[in-house]
Amino acid sequence: MVERFEKFSLAITEISRSWRRLASEEMEKYGLKGTHATYLTNIARYENGVTVPQLCEMSGKDKSDASRMIAILEEKGFVEKKGVGQSLYRGVLVLTEKGKEAASHVSRRASKAVEIAGRDLTEETRAIFYQALDSIVQNLKQLDEEGIPE
Repeated sequence: MVERFEKFSLAITEISRSWRRLASEEMEKYGLKGTHATYLTNIARYENGVTVPQLCEMSGKDKSDASRMIAILEEKGFVEKKGVGQSLYRGVLVLTEKGKEAASHVSRRASKAVEIAGRDLTEETRAIFYQALDSIVQNLKQLDEEGIPE
């Protein structure tokens, strides 16, 4: 059992580390950090904009992280807030043209990276992998909420 835990933990850590490095490399071209990729691509999914609480829910980030990242994206001209006189949490965030271009770029590059990373998988194996991954995520969320049973 310990070997399975170690293998799982190491795999998740290596995937996360590699993904962060790749995202950082792509976002560096725009003077941004890798973390910004998640925000840009999530905002891009909503043509009419998205609120910060919705963005936090989609990205799994907390409000303080979102506030910092959105402030940088606004300052650098990638995002703007619609809704005059509203707080950051009540306004709607939309991408500027510069933001749309960056989001499109990083989405294309992420798709290519995922394609290359999974090139040895058959469609059947890929489907099973994602089903297993979804199951693990849901079970871990439940454990996070309820704790590990005795």
